[in-house]
Amino acid sequence: MNYDLITILGPTASGKTSLAAALAARLKTEIISGDSRQVYRRMDLGTGKDLSDYVVDGYKVSYHLIDIVEPGYKYNVFEYQRDFLVAYEDIKARGLLPILCGGTGMYLESILKGYRLLPVPENKELRESLASKSLEELTDILSRYKKLHNSTDVDTVKRAIRAIEIEEYYLTQDVNARSFPEIHSLIIGVDIDRDLRRQKITNRLKKRLQEGMVDEVKVLLKEGINPDDLIYYGLEYKYLTLYAVGKLSYDEMFSQLEIAIHQFAKRQMTWFRGMERRGFQIHWIDAEAPLNENVERIIDLIK
Repeated sequence: MNYDLITILGPTASGKTSLAAALAARLKTEIISGDSRQVYRRMDLGTGKDLSDYVVDGYKVSYHLIDIVEPGYKYNVFEYQRDFLVAYEDIKARGLLPILCGGTGMYLESILKGYRLLPVPENKELRESLASKSLEELTDILSRYKKLHNSTDVDTVKRAIRAIEIEEYYLTQDVNARSFPEIHSLIIGVDIDRDLRRQKITNRLKKRLQEGMVDEVKVLLKEGINPDDLIYYGLEYKYLTLYAVGKLSYDEMFSQLEIAIHQFAKRQMTWFRGMERRGFQIHWIDAEAPLNENVERIIDLIK
């Protein structure tokens, strides 16, 4: 089959980046990131960029849509689609088969399904009406809409309000006003045992804390980035910021963050299984299989 793209997806800590890089090195092609937080510069440990993974046996794999905006900015899926197309068309123009790799379900699906998205302006009246509601209440409101927004990433009040703002805007807009090309992709899912995934998440969290993840957040705060803007990004940046500003003890931060990442990984898998129900064919491969075997299996599927 003539594929336009290879997509490699999976939950956090599944090893999808290593697999994508090994495949890219084999095909001598390039990777487009499908991660909603790795777009931010100087947010390295907390977003798990693991840039060393892009060097395979001395070969440097080129990557796109990592380190493209400043911390504090609220990058969105509309901008992601726009930036993806620039990278995708550039790679294709050079005769290569791009690899899309990531775990942000909405970003991936927006490309694979060709969502027709529009830039959504701020709705001050709506924001004011939602300001007093809890995250639980906002999540309930959000669940009443069609699944346009990436619910896996909605773990702060600000993100939930923004998600509702987007949904409300689309109720009154003609989405056909913006087109998106149809892209035929081979989709590979990295399937990892739940207990192994949990163990890897915990080990990776400890390792990144030892490598200076707290200092990374403190440096961003010293740069003048508003704590609320870091909290907006969720997960590591939410809990590490709360620790840095004295609202959580170290043990509280670690415990709550560990639980949050486990929950996030579970929501990612729920999203991917939902993609299958929505008509996507995902070829699942075993995360525990040898890397070279998984690369060969993907090569066979491409052929």
